Amino acid sequence: MADRPKWEYRMIEPSKGLTKREAINSEDKLNELGADGWRLVETVSYDQGGTKLFVLERRVDPDLDSDHDEGSS
Repeated sequence: MADRPKWEYRMIEPSKGLTKREAINSEDKLNELGADGWRLVETVSYDQGGTKLFVLERRVDPDLDSDHDEGSS
């Protein structure tokens, strides 16, 4: 039986504010993380408006050193 895949997770806060430029900054950050293998799997919002967190995941490559964390920037 094949090993089950392992995943790592990351939560980031989107840019604060209501301007279009800040929304673009969030999009740029998500695209940057996507290029590193992360994918957006959930957003966390509150009843009174606005996305508060992006939840991302990426598959852990068992061939890589587990002490190496490319996502810590």
